[in-house]
Amino acid sequence: MKFEDIEIEEVDFGAMLEESFKREESGNDLVEGKIIKINEGENQALIDIGRKKEAIINLDQLKNKEDGSLLFNEGDKISVVVTGHRGDRPIVSYEMAKKREALNAFIDSYDETNEYQIEGIVTKKNKGGYILECDGMEFFMPRALAYFNQKADPVGKKVKAIITKVDKDRGSVVVSRKELIDREKGKIDEIAEKLLQDKIVVEGTIKMITSYGVFVDVGGVDGLVHYSHISHKGPVNPSKYYKIGDKVNVVALDYDKKKKHLSLSMKDACNDPWNEIDNIISKGDTVNAVVSNIEPYGAFVDLGNDLEAFLHVSEISWDKNVKHPGDYIKSGQTIKVEIIEVDKDKKRLRVSAKNLIDKPIDSFASSHKIGDIVKGTITSLTDFGAFVKIDSLEGLLHNQEISWDKSQNAKNSLKVGDEVEVKIINIDTKTGKISLSKKSLEDSPLKKFASTHKVGDIVNGTVKDKKDFGLFISLDDKVDALIRTEDLAPLKFDEVEKGQEISGVIVLLDDANDKIRVSVRRLERQQESDNLAKVNKSQDDSMTLGDILKDQLKK
Repeated sequence: MKFEDIEIEEVDFGAMLEESFKREESGNDLVEGKIIKINEGENQALIDIGRKKEAIINLDQLKNKEDGSLLFNEGDKISVVVTGHRGDRPIVSYEMAKKREALNAFIDSYDETNEYQIEGIVTKKNKGGYILECDGMEFFMPRALAYFNQKADPVGKKVKAIITKVDKDRGSVVVSRKELIDREKGKIDEIAEKLLQDKIVVEGTIKMITSYGVFVDVGGVDGLVHYSHISHKGPVNPSKYYKIGDKVNVVALDYDKKKKHLSLSMKDACNDPWNEIDNIISKGDTVNAVVSNIEPYGAFVDLGNDLEAFLHVSEISWDKNVKHPGDYIKSGQTIKVEIIEVDKDKKRLRVSAKNLIDKPIDSFASSHKIGDIVKGTITSLTDFGAFVKIDSLEGLLHNQEISWDKSQNAKNSLKVGDEVEVKIINIDTKTGKISLSKKSLEDSPLKKFASTHKVGDIVNGTVKDKKDFGLFISLDDKVDALIRTEDLAPLKFDEVEKGQEISGVIVLLDDANDKIRVSVRRLERQQESDNLAKVNKSQDDSMTLGDILKDQLKK
């Protein structure tokens, strides 16, 4: 016997089921046949089902799904379902027969006094409804009982349904998803209304976590806890605090019966700690806290008792160059902090971690003193000076302390990374500031000048700069002297120009503070005094005062 060139049509389960409802002799399409011929080359087999022509079946249905071996041999008897015809030759399905036999066995054992709930996959849809496959059986779900969105395709969707009708004569089972949903809705209404009425605290299980809150199952009903109702800390990201399956206490807030939306609250299920904050925590307390969230500007820490505090980046370390809190602390880490602010009105707590650590400036002051000469590395340059790192701290080398040459400053004479030797000229433990000097390691030009000059000496200088309070003149040995405006007479301030040479008398010489002042006004008196001294020295001691005056008048 040869196979004919016949294409096997795809089985239309829905059409077949509808056809089964029309047939008076239901079940006749499930027949027992005998395998007449197996042709693996054409992947087909011929089955004798007692009709004029043998039925044809796709050989894939008769193979083991795991290893591809044949389950039957020629001559074996096999149950099949007639699924259609091509001309006068039947087309049969072994897989359908297995499902039909399983369904018939279920129908035979069906007990009308019991309620059956099933869960299956929607495999097909037709004009009348859908085919729901469960445990190798196929059940019919009419469109009116499916409760599906007509715009969506439910094929492939896993759903639950209730068996509503079993027709043993027709060999069919009808299920309803709508009835099950209606029952669940009624259950939701009952549970939600009771929760709202009693206002009791109940335990639920977190089913889903979203960016806007968590869904909690309470007695089979899912309610939403909005992120603003999770904690007395304020709005929080639930994924940072909870995971699916966690048990939580909740209270019902509201229920929209039409939309079946149940609103729950976790924070209202426990006491607000701020109502008893004075008994819980005070400013100055030292507590353990868990880092819950890190931001570029600081971190939020959990103090327990549904309290959260803010740890500003400036309170993490005494290091003033903290780039990111994550370089010092990690999420989930337990740290010790001090309460530095309790704001009841704003319900805000601030804490400090650095207050519980020894100040680096105190350690520095215990091992260094003013006058010490140390080496350090330049870390940064500014318009006003340079910062030099000594041990773990930075000190300021101000521009005026870099060199006795006032034309030099940090940016034109130093580079970041340079190692410099400096003298400590001040340690301020209150502000944490260290002042340094580089020029103090060298003799000042004024000190050298003071070794050869004294107050009262007449000096010559060139005008270097003019200020509102006076002008500066450049003397020998790179020394600058100040002539105050009131000491400039008989010269007029507006008439004096830069580069002009001026003579004056030294009136102040303070090499310790690098200060020298010159007066033009005193120059004339000084010259008169010098002339008088010269006259006195040139005259004989025997001359009288009258002789001296007479001699001066002759001139």
